[in-house]
Amino acid sequence: MIRFASLGSGSRGNALLVETGSTRVLLDCGFGLREAVRRLERLGVAPDSLSAILVTHEHGDHVGGVFRLARRHAIPVWLTHGTLAALAGREEASAVSVIDGHTAYAIGDLQILPYPVPHDAREPVQYVFSDGARRLGVLTDAGSLTPHLASMLDACDALVLECNHDAAMLAASSYPPSLKRRIAGRLGHLDNAAAAALLQEIDCRRLQHVVAAHLSEENNRPALAVDALAGALSCAADWIGVADQEEGFGWRQIV
Repeated sequence: MIRFASLGSGSRGNALLVETGSTRVLLDCGFGLREAVRRLERLGVAPDSLSAILVTHEHGDHVGGVFRLARRHAIPVWLTHGTLAALAGREEASAVSVIDGHTAYAIGDLQILPYPVPHDAREPVQYVFSDGARRLGVLTDAGSLTPHLASMLDACDALVLECNHDAAMLAASSYPPSLKRRIAGRLGHLDNAAAAALLQEIDCRRLQHVVAAHLSEENNRPALAVDALAGALSCAADWIGVADQEEGFGWRQIV
């Protein structure tokens, strides 16, 4: 069995809990130390129960609280060489393990499969988690879809999937043109339509959960993301979950 829950998801901070057996990891931590602890406790998790913190990339909404939490509670941190290089100096006094973004590894009972994604960071990765029988795929912070990305997320039992923006809302927003180009570009963020297109490309027959994540508070609406994903899966809208900035989402179980 795999359980997963979100501390919060969006441009002001991201963190995802994944656990199986006696192993519990935190994927990213974009919240300050006190806030991260508060959000962990809301989900019934003590910080010193974490087996590891995994990092997707160096942007502040994903890594802002990683090393303070790691130092305070003696939690090892796992990240790519490029991400470590981008964070040089911030990792002091933390136990750091450097991973290959193409190579699977294990932490306790959890099998972890990183995979590279197109995003404007040094060596960004996303992750698929497995207990040997079930697979949780996570994809946020990717500007475009690639064949390798799709193959990694094929036939998962649950997906946490970026629906960052609605293309029309972003185009009409007050953002500067340069920021609009970055978000909508090949190394930016997936919009609702791209997320839906991914679901139509991969094998979704095993899915028990789909959660829309990393929604822009200005350039998206939960209903738009839900409608896009539900349309791709031909399922009821209320079957699609949404991770929000303040509450994330509560524990979900893959059986």
